[in-house]
Amino acid sequence: MTDTQIDPAALEAEIAEASQWAGELTAAMSAVLVGQAGLTRSLVLGLLSGGHILLEGVPGLAKSLAVSAMAQGVRASFARLQFTPDLLPSDLVGTEIYDAKQGTFTVRKGPIFANFVLADEINRAPAKVQSALLEGMQEKQVSIGGETFPLPRPFLVLATQNPVEQEGTYPLPEAQLDRFALKVHLDYPSRSEELEILDRMARTAPPEPVRGVVDTEAIVAARALVDQITIAPELASYIVAIVEATRAPAQHGLPELEPLIQFGGSPRASIWLALASRAAAFMAGRSYARPEDVKSVALEVLRHRILPSYEAEAEGVSSDEIVRRVLERVPLDR
Repeated sequence: MTDTQIDPAALEAEIAEASQWAGELTAAMSAVLVGQAGLTRSLVLGLLSGGHILLEGVPGLAKSLAVSAMAQGVRASFARLQFTPDLLPSDLVGTEIYDAKQGTFTVRKGPIFANFVLADEINRAPAKVQSALLEGMQEKQVSIGGETFPLPRPFLVLATQNPVEQEGTYPLPEAQLDRFALKVHLDYPSRSEELEILDRMARTAPPEPVRGVVDTEAIVAARALVDQITIAPELASYIVAIVEATRAPAQHGLPELEPLIQFGGSPRASIWLALASRAAAFMAGRSYARPEDVKSVALEVLRHRILPSYEAEAEGVSSDEIVRRVLERVPLDR
């Protein structure tokens, strides 16, 4: 067997053992979070695929709590930064401090030098801060005073934004939206879940911290296994067909979507759809991805990469609805 060949049975056994912490982490986070099973799964998917996550929901839906809980469960460094209109790039990445006695500059690193960075209300920060964050998200490094500094591994930006309140906000540019692997919509809890939230949280005492179940070294090792998960040629073709259908729907039997889409997904969408599908397969303990893995992550991978047209907005058709129609109509055997 050559170095490039992978023994499926051995890989499956290795994945089955290595993926146990994913279930343990989910259970540990559920001790603090009520409901939000989709959010917890998406956070673990981002952790495994190395993809940044944008969380969108009204205040009070435990977005910040979920990120903090994951950082505790992974035993990783965590930094929370409240984005405001007067924030400066140096508040994020750090700055040079002049030592008058020594006559030299020393670097003081900012909060971006953490494994998990919670960018709270990211759309309230001005363009220069967005640009500084974009460098870290894309390059896994930042520049301070002309010098480049690598960010820790793993490095994950988990950003939140409020979909309702728009006063004093700066809409995220398409280039930055595209850097987020997943966009997660959070909804209100059910009545039974809200009753459980009251029982747990309506107290003056802070909640118990999440127990650490995995370290950063195990996360990095798991990502190496995720990269080895097989995507069959037919499944790769299916992934590309889904993304192509958001750009040229008429070519994929969806002419009615043509006037509803202004811009569709780029090749980066195909990359993240494949990566997230591999991560979903890893969480299931499999050495290969299935069509159901693709469908389970497609909405979160694509919803922020499709720009509906004015006609779609007039008809009340969202990017989520466009993705659902694509998944319903694009066949596997293409």
